[in-house]
Amino acid sequence: MPRFCHAGAVLLVLLAMAVVMAAEQGGEKSCDLVGDKDKESKTEKELLKKLGPLMGARFHTDVVSGTENYTYEFRVCREVSSALAESGVVQTNGKTQKKTVIGRINETQIINGSDWILLIYKGGDSYGSHCLYEKRKALIMISCNRKARNDSFVMAWEERDKEQECFYLFEMDSSVACPPEDSRLSIGSILLIMLASVIAVYIVGGFLYQRLVVGAKGMEQFPHFAFWQDLGNLVADGCDFVCRSKPRNAPAAYRGVGDDQLGEESEERDDHLLPM
Repeated sequence: MPRFCHAGAVLLVLLAMAVVMAAEQGGEKSCDLVGDKDKESKTEKELLKKLGPLMGARFHTDVVSGTENYTYEFRVCREVSSALAESGVVQTNGKTQKKTVIGRINETQIINGSDWILLIYKGGDSYGSHCLYEKRKALIMISCNRKARNDSFVMAWEERDKEQECFYLFEMDSSVACPPEDSRLSIGSILLIMLASVIAVYIVGGFLYQRLVVGAKGMEQFPHFAFWQDLGNLVADGCDFVCRSKPRNAPAAYRGVGDDQLGEESEERDDHLLPM
């Protein structure tokens, strides 16, 4: 029985190791910058990290040229198809379904500007009769657009009339190419925030003091309630003084009745109210 348990444990360990090795081998390949590992540009490495949100996504576009049509598939630092080793951009002929690798991720270059990133895949399949049979190359221009959608990938131009340095140019929009937004607050915003904070502290602190220390109730809990009430009345009087339309020396529309108009008759009328 112990020998059987020991053999079973060994088999489980070997199975786990095989699963781990298979997972490592089956992991997706990523971009390999041109040049030796120890001499790769730090700037290019940082740019690859910047493209992180796009990695894993698939982009495609259809192009019709005369009687022919092609479909181009593109992935950022991932293989388009595991059947096409290191394929970063793949062209598919609509009629023959022939697939041609335009550029491979194991020969990657990347440069950038203020609001754009240029991703270059070299080492594609060789031309058949153009460009002195050199290998194809894909240039993907990623421009800044903070509201970009995933369907912005387009085929812009194919340069194959030269003897050397032919290329396919693609364009797409993405927010990853945009510079960081300036989030600094203006002086006016800072002053408004400070003023709002002071008012909040004044109201809350005064309310607590009036209620807990002074023992005020109702509206008297508001800090300096009498002062603000008088201030409001003064402001109302000032508005009435400045904004009223009638002349200041105009007689009042209502005149009260004076004592001289009442005469002595009023006293006589009150005599019957006295006790006898």
